[in-house]
Amino acid sequence: MKTIKPLLFGGDINVYSVARAFHEAYGLTSDVYSKYDTWPVCDSRFIRLHPNVNNDKQDTFLKAVCNFAKANSDATVLLIGCGDSYVQLAAENLENFPENVVAPYISADLMKTLTHKEKFYELCDKYGIDHPNTFVYKKDMGLDFDLPFDAPFICKPANGVMYWEHPFEGQDKVFKAKTRERLNEILTKVYEAGYTDSMIIQDFIPGDDSYMRVLTNYSDRNCRVKMMALGHTILEEHTPHGIGNHAVIINEYEPELCEKLKSLLEELKFTGFSNFDIKYDQRDNKFKVFEINVRQGRSNYYVTGGGCNIAKLLVEDRIEKLDLPFVISQEERLWRVIPKAVALKYANKEYKDKIKKLEQSNKVSNSLWYKPDMSFKRTLKFLKGQLGHFYKYHKYMEK
Repeated sequence: MKTIKPLLFGGDINVYSVARAFHEAYGLTSDVYSKYDTWPVCDSRFIRLHPNVNNDKQDTFLKAVCNFAKANSDATVLLIGCGDSYVQLAAENLENFPENVVAPYISADLMKTLTHKEKFYELCDKYGIDHPNTFVYKKDMGLDFDLPFDAPFICKPANGVMYWEHPFEGQDKVFKAKTRERLNEILTKVYEAGYTDSMIIQDFIPGDDSYMRVLTNYSDRNCRVKMMALGHTILEEHTPHGIGNHAVIINEYEPELCEKLKSLLEELKFTGFSNFDIKYDQRDNKFKVFEINVRQGRSNYYVTGGGCNIAKLLVEDRIEKLDLPFVISQEERLWRVIPKAVALKYANKEYKDKIKKLEQSNKVSNSLWYKPDMSFKRTLKFLKGQLGHFYKYHKYMEK
């Protein structure tokens, strides 16, 4: 096999999970360019960390990639973004990377279309993909406008990158407004902070965390989908900034849903990793898509832990040029990043027996618990983080 150098950008659990996949599959150390020297990427035995607060800026990013490629000119550099800003930079610079850099990303134009929620829902309508009833709000509409559905409402920015560039007190990834008055307050705060793009207002689909699904896919160099892994979200995080982040997932098999989204990806000529957020609507028994991430998600280790190592997919497709078989992950396994006791206490009671069964069968993984990397220092940090979840869930789920 050719000499491979994983070059990862980001600093969260997403990055650690990808680096872990490379270490599990090939024993490789990954070079990680993050903004800060923080958990979980610090003090790892298989991560060389290069912190720089400007790593997500165009000039610093491109310089880092080019210098790294030059220093490793005899190797193939696999460039992987583990956050929206890094993935966008990779797409914008595809033509600027040295020849020994492999960056598995779509064009910047297609990426902007897919990550802009207003444009994404237009594509869903075009290709027959179910999504929540949606109203696109523009700033010049003011607050005296009619909605085609009643409260409660879901409200979120169409342009996530721009949204986070304009922080304000109480800023969340997604808002749930129980009244029209609350919705108007949210819209006012968002635009007063400097955001100018559209906002997405949606009909709230009833159901707790266990109605959510996450679908991770890999499309090869020829834009053919080769791997799909559907995760049934049992529990999410509930801190203000963590809403929507998965905490407990059980792998699930839904071939009809997978085939429908496989067709969409191949029609769009997508390549690389993609990740759909989905919710099951019990009112009409349909799975409805919220958004697409043009990268692997932060919970991507549920895929590797479920038997489809994401690093192997990249290497076998992009480096070894193999013709991979199409696989839909079917093995039922449990993934969590919170303690077992917290999962059992706060998960929907319908799934508690299944969690216990998978735990007893040792069909369970945690992105952050990896025995080869558990130094004394990392073990202490891991345990501290796990204990913190008892407090967080008590605070935010027992209000």
